[in-house]
Formats: sequence, C-alpha cells, structure tokens
Amino acid sequence: MNPQIKKILYATDLSKNSYYAFFYAVDLANKYNAEIIILHAVEPFRHPYDESGIGIEKRVKESIKREQERNIEEIKKRLQEVCKTIEDQMGSACIALVSKILVPVGYPVEEILKTADDEGCDTIILGTHGKGFLKQTFLGSVAGSVLQRSRKPVFIIPLPSEKTNIDWTKF
Repeated sequence: MNPQIKKILYATDLSKNSYYAFFYAVDLANKYNAEIIILHAVEPFRHPYDESGIGIEKRVKESIKREQERNIEEIKKRLQEVCKTIEDQMGSACIALVSKILVPVGYPVEEILKTADDEGCDTIILGTHGKGFLKQTFLGSVAGSVLQRSRKPVFIIPLPSEKTNIDWTKF
C-alpha cells in the first residue's frame, strides 16, 4: 500500500527560495489531488523590560499585540499574492489548492511540527538556503531541525540554479 498524500504543509520564511519551494508544493498537490496548508511562523516579540522583571505597562503590551496582529494580516495578504503570481507563471491551479493560511506567533521549527500534527498533514515542504562556505555541508537551521525531528516525510527544496525559467522579479 502506497502512502496517500492528501494534505501538504508548505512552510515559508517569505524568501525567494521559499517561493521556489512553493512551485513543488503546487505540483505535488496537483498530482495527488491534495490540499496545501501554508504556514509562516512569526517569532514572538520580546520587549527588553520583560527580561528584567520590571514589566511593561498594559497599554504598551496592547500596542505591541495590535502591531503583531497587523503584521500577521499583512503576511497573509502577501502569501495570497504570491500564490496568484505563481499560478500565473505555472499555468495551473494554485489558489484553489490552498485550504488555509496560518501565521502563528511562535518559533518556526516548533510551529511547523505542531501544525503538521494538528492539521493531519501527510508531508512537509520547505526551502533551504546555504550561507557562506558551509552551504554545501549544512542545511538551514530550521530545515535541518524539521528534518531531524519530523515523523512525516519532509521535502527540502534547495536554491534553484541560475538557469531556472522563473521570473524572480515578480517576487
């Protein structure tokens, strides 16, 4: 019996490479008639006074919370625009494949693993990028940690070659 792929978790850091990985998520979803859940984790904001034990006045905390909510809405909007752009370039359905866009506040690795379990995803797709002379030795820290800790198949998409036919100016 072959495993079924019906739900794909696509995790993004909003970089160009993560958009490239989205092409793979869309292609896989089209092939297996699967849905895509998009996830972008926003790391929690820490105010310097929180660590000292002094605390922050209530209205400052509320202001920070409102700003985080505005950022989350902007990220959701941007992810929807990226989906439309990729759909135009691929010529296949994209937006219809996306069942949810999630933007939780938390640490990326933890949120990716938690969402994959909570949403019943069958596989995880994310991009990675190398930095400096170690780029061929190590995966990105998020991608590597997800790969090590996940109990689900993980597709890690490396940076594309310079010869790709994708119009990167649209991103």
